[in-house]
Amino acid sequence: MYILPLVSLFAVALAFPQRRKGNGGGAQRATAQQQAAQIPGGISKATDGSTIVDDTVNVNGLPIRFKVSAPADQFLTTTGVTGAAATSPNGTMGVNVLLHGDGGQSFFDFPNQAVQANTMGVALLAPDPNLFWGGGSGLQRTDGVAHAQAVNDFVQQMLPQMVAFDNSKVFFTGVSGGSLLMSGFFIPAQMQNFANSGVMLNCGGMPPQVNVVDPAAVANTTIHFQSTQSELKLLQGSIPQAVTAYEQIASQQGLNTDQINALQTVDNSPTGGHCEFDGKDFVSGVQVMANAYSNVIQAGGDGNVQGLGAPSNGQVKTGVVGNEQLKFVGGQKRWVVPSDKRWVVPNDKWVVPSDKWVVPNDKWVVPNDKWVVPNDKWVVPSDKWVVTEDP
Repeated sequence: MYILPLVSLFAVALAFPQRRKGNGGGAQRATAQQQAAQIPGGISKATDGSTIVDDTVNVNGLPIRFKVSAPADQFLTTTGVTGAAATSPNGTMGVNVLLHGDGGQSFFDFPNQAVQANTMGVALLAPDPNLFWGGGSGLQRTDGVAHAQAVNDFVQQMLPQMVAFDNSKVFFTGVSGGSLLMSGFFIPAQMQNFANSGVMLNCGGMPPQVNVVDPAAVANTTIHFQSTQSELKLLQGSIPQAVTAYEQIASQQGLNTDQINALQTVDNSPTGGHCEFDGKDFVSGVQVMANAYSNVIQAGGDGNVQGLGAPSNGQVKTGVVGNEQLKFVGGQKRWVVPSDKRWVVPNDKWVVPSDKWVVPNDKWVVPNDKWVVPNDKWVVPSDKWVVTEDP
C-alpha cells in the first residue's frame, strides 16, 4: 500500500541547505539526493486527474525513485492503488519516460504528468548524490553506462509490475543533463530494446560516448533536438556534434535525406537561455515542450508547439540535413556555487532564528530581511557566486 503524501513545498526542501552532524561533530551539507529524500512520495493527483504514484525501487543496486502518472484503472491491482483494475502488464497506453536536468527540478515538476495522445507520463530521479544523470559533471558523465542500463531495466522489468502499458510504444524525454545521458549513453546502447520509439532531447545533447549496439535501431528512432539561441556555451558545441553524429548513423544505414529528415529534426529558434523555450523561464519553458510532446515526437504530429518564445513561429520539425550547425547568439552560463554548493551564506551558516521562515506574497524572507527571494531570484552578498558551464 502507498501512503498519501503530505503537501510539501519541495522547492524549499531542495533550495535551502540542510545541515547534519558528521562523525567528528562538525556540520556537513546534505547532498541534493539527501534533500530530495526528505520530500515525501506516495499517491497524489495529476493535473488531468490521473493518479500519480511516487516510490523508489532498487535497480542493479541503484535506488531509482520514480513517478508514474496514469488513469487509476491502468495500475495493477497488486499495487493497492485505489481504482486499480489491471490484472496484466499488457495494456494499450504508451509511455513517455522523462529524465530531468542536473539537480532534479523536472522530476518534481513532472511536466509530462498529464496523459497525452494515450500516453502516460513517467519520471525518474537520478541515483546520484548531486542528482546528475550519468553522474560526473558537464560533458563528463562518469556513470553514464550504469545509469543508462538502470533506466532500461526499470522500464523493462519494474514498470510492468506497476502499470499496464504497450511496450511497443515507449518514448523518452531528456532535459539538460538528462538529454546528455540519453544522447551520450542510452540511445546508442539501449535503443534496440525500444522499437519504433522517439526521443525529445531538450536543451542538451552530445555524440554517443559508447559503442552503438544496433545502428539500425538508432537510425529508425525519431529524435528531436530542441535548444535556444542563447544556450549554455558548453552545449553550443556538443548539441551540433550530436546532431551530426546521429545523422551520420542514419546515413550509414542507407536512409536518404528525406527519410532522415522525417525522423531527425532540430530547432533552436527561441531567444531564451538554457531550457527557456518560452523565452521566460526554465520551468515554464520545459513545460511548453512537454505540452507539445505528441505533436513533436509521436506519429502524426505536425511539429507545432504553442508558447515558444520569439522569434519562433512555433514550428520545430526542421530536418537535420543541412541544419546541423545551429546559430547561437551569445551564450548563457549557469550560476552555481563553488564545490557544487548552490546557496552559500557567509561562513557557510544559515541562520533561521526560532525556525521562523515567513512567506509574504510568495517571497521567502529570513528575519531581518537579510535573505530575500524576489521573483524566484536568489540574492547572495559577498560575491560568493561563481560561473561554471555545467548544464
